[in-house]
Amino acid sequence: MDTADGGTPSTAEYTEALEAAGRALGDAAAAAGPDAAVPTCPGWRIRDLLRHVSMVHRWATDLVVHARTAYRPGEGETTLDGDALLTHFREGHADLVAALRAAPASLDCWTFLPAPSPLAFWARRQTHETTVHRADAESALAAGPGAVAPPVAVDGIDELLLRFHARERSRVRTAGPRTLRVRATDTGDVWTVRLSADEPPRTERNAAEGPADTELSGPAGRLYLVLWNRLPVDAVTLAGEEDLARLWRETSAITWS
Repeated sequence: MDTADGGTPSTAEYTEALEAAGRALGDAAAAAGPDAAVPTCPGWRIRDLLRHVSMVHRWATDLVVHARTAYRPGEGETTLDGDALLTHFREGHADLVAALRAAPASLDCWTFLPAPSPLAFWARRQTHETTVHRADAESALAAGPGAVAPPVAVDGIDELLLRFHARERSRVRTAGPRTLRVRATDTGDVWTVRLSADEPPRTERNAAEGPADTELSGPAGRLYLVLWNRLPVDAVTLAGEEDLARLWRETSAITWS
């Protein structure tokens, strides 16, 4: 997987990661059971998680398979439960993987973030959608969320910082100029996030560093889960001002809308 944002991602590698994440999500959900609480998603049970991810997978599959060039809402969440719900999830996940593998490189369909192509966008987006929710399902187990492979993690941090939070709708704002640095100690990747009151975060990738108010450092997989709010900040090393890390946790959530 090409982990440098702006390069040409391999749809095949994304789809392999998506396939593995979905299988792990299903296995964790089966082990936890539909009534288990999902600590990373307060108020949710495993059934809520499976219904949500099933809906998103089917929505993305429809956009890809039918090459829909305008936004089209999904069909809503299923009311299935128990084993039937788990089967429904696994079938939808398999259909999404198959759709991405069958789609032509020239696919033209609706997207909502910049990407080299619509196919690259949906392969990337569903890889991280499923990887993050795999962590949610695993949070219902005693062992908690499992490791995220460094290439997947670096790419997902890119998507979060350079795509999602580059949008005007990002709520991560500070009263005055502040700088958050994110440093992956295992891969050497560094992100410098410049915050202000008047515009969304501006992130520089592996640029000249300069001073930072707060730095989060650790293995890429842990940083990924911290930045997506699936592990607490103390899962990595924090240097500098703690309030910036707290602000990130309170305002950075990416929600379905």
